[in-house]
Amino acid sequence: MKRRPFLASLLLGASAWLWPSLALSTRLGQIVPPFTLNDSNGRPVSLSDFQGRIVVLEWINPTCPFVNKHYQGNVQAMQAEFIRRGVVWLSIYTMRDDHPHYHTPPQLGRWLAAQKARPTAALIDEYGQLARALGVRVAPSVYIIDTRGVLAYAGGIDNIASTRVSDIQYATNFVRQALGELLTGQAVSIPASQAYGCAIHFPPSSS
Repeated sequence: MKRRPFLASLLLGASAWLWPSLALSTRLGQIVPPFTLNDSNGRPVSLSDFQGRIVVLEWINPTCPFVNKHYQGNVQAMQAEFIRRGVVWLSIYTMRDDHPHYHTPPQLGRWLAAQKARPTAALIDEYGQLARALGVRVAPSVYIIDTRGVLAYAGGIDNIASTRVSDIQYATNFVRQALGELLTGQAVSIPASQAYGCAIHFPPSSS
């Protein structure tokens, strides 16, 4: 497949471009570097578009059973509640385009519509720079940026690493808890957790 011109980028300095490895990923308490990614309709979306707002970065994979567990209503309910309260919810897809489970941007958009998901935008991390910069290894993973642009939470949706929908009611929902605390001016009490899910198949970096 012929790749499109480079549009997904991470600006880490006034005149420097860097695609950090997982070992050099952004840490909790640090400012998240600005980025611009195309959405599933081909429109560019930048983190700077949402300056001063809480931003959720949620990694998805339509073929992953761990993602699908949470798309039986759990994620949709959080999107509806927290977007209504002013939170920005960005669903992000990182997958090499020669993988047999790869979804094209239109296919991803149709999958989200079929799930009745309503993120603020669905973004395509075409070259994997954003996932690499934040150290994302699996989907689902959730990273929450506070109103200052600081990484306030990084990890999984909850603490029961299963594909059973019935486990959701017994789990601690770290995302819901962190967003509730941030929206009421509190520090996030559990800022990190172990994400569980399907390994991300990283695309080759653009040169």
